[in-house]
Amino acid sequence: MAVLLTVLVLFLAGFVAGFILLVMGAINFDFSNSEIPPGVNQPAKLRIIHIILISTAVVGKILENIGICTQVSFVRYMQRRKILGGDPKLFIKDLWFEKVPVRIYQPKAPSASQRRGVMFFHGGGWVFGSIETYETLCRAIARESDSVVVSVGYRLAPEHKYPAAYEDCLNATQYFLQNLELYGVDPARVTVCGDSAGGNLAAAVSQTLAGRSDLPKLRAQILLYPGLQALDFNLPSYQQNRGVPLLFRERAAFYLLQYLNGNATNLEEVLEGSHIPIDIKLNYQKWVSPDNIPEKFKVRGYKPRVLLDCTTEVFEKVKRFCEPNLCPLLAEDTIIQQLPESFILTCEYDVLRDDGLLYKKRLEDNGVRVTWYHLEDGFHGIINLFDYYSLSFPSGR
Repeated sequence: MAVLLTVLVLFLAGFVAGFILLVMGAINFDFSNSEIPPGVNQPAKLRIIHIILISTAVVGKILENIGICTQVSFVRYMQRRKILGGDPKLFIKDLWFEKVPVRIYQPKAPSASQRRGVMFFHGGGWVFGSIETYETLCRAIARESDSVVVSVGYRLAPEHKYPAAYEDCLNATQYFLQNLELYGVDPARVTVCGDSAGGNLAAAVSQTLAGRSDLPKLRAQILLYPGLQALDFNLPSYQQNRGVPLLFRERAAFYLLQYLNGNATNLEEVLEGSHIPIDIKLNYQKWVSPDNIPEKFKVRGYKPRVLLDCTTEVFEKVKRFCEPNLCPLLAEDTIIQQLPESFILTCEYDVLRDDGLLYKKRLEDNGVRVTWYHLEDGFHGIINLFDYYSLSFPSGR
């Protein structure tokens, strides 16, 4: 028995040691392929957060390989924050809007007039994120802006492919607009808001509702470092920030493919730009082009790329990248002209920076009023770190 226990202990020790070595090896690989730019404030904090995220992903992959759970489900589980409990200033309730789960945050203090309403769509690359992971942020928005906030728990990829997330956000927003009186919200002061993939969804919903006469008009769209196109992953910001946490260039394309097809097939073609026919690229070049990016955003290094053609087989798998509901930057001028006043946040050290800059130009060219705020020391995902314990970033607030 003693020999058997010794063997078992040695086996477990070897397994744990091997597990740790696997994790550390993967962390070192991602660590060596990442870059913290000198312009980022508090770089050590960003590095720590990056290591935590890599560790979670690596452990998830190992658990998937040994058949315990999928990597995606493990990462989602680890991202969930502890339930915060009640809030002295807010009524918080879970509801369903047209079969879509939502969480509504209403200020408790009496109001002399109807309040603003905010439809909030969380980020996470359409694959991660949830009502729970954005709980702290949505509470802060409701409290500090004295608004009624509706956080939407849309369906996630790869289980639910495009247009599932878009349809959930659209249906929830339509329901809210039809029932504003139930929540004491002013029909003239409703905004859609989202970060990253949520910014994509907010832009798509705003475009869809722009021409509707049967619903209250949106007051504004608030887009926080949104991803808005999938034609060109070699724009200046994609080249400059390709290895900057918290979103690498390769992961941005990976998430879009997960949302579109439920898998990452043709990732290499998408990254090199051989997934869209040249004639279609040229047609959209008036909107998606490095020429539309101000020169000051190219000084950190940018190399123009030769246009590559693609095969019919590849394009057939990704042709829906040309749909505005997936890539709002490609909407026609007639739609853009009807959009409400807009706020766009961009971060210097973010692969999605130029998506925001290109959309800003499109909106302004079509007479839409835009408020633009650029975080010179910002990076992708920074808004989630406005209140992240000792790893918080002032720019997030």
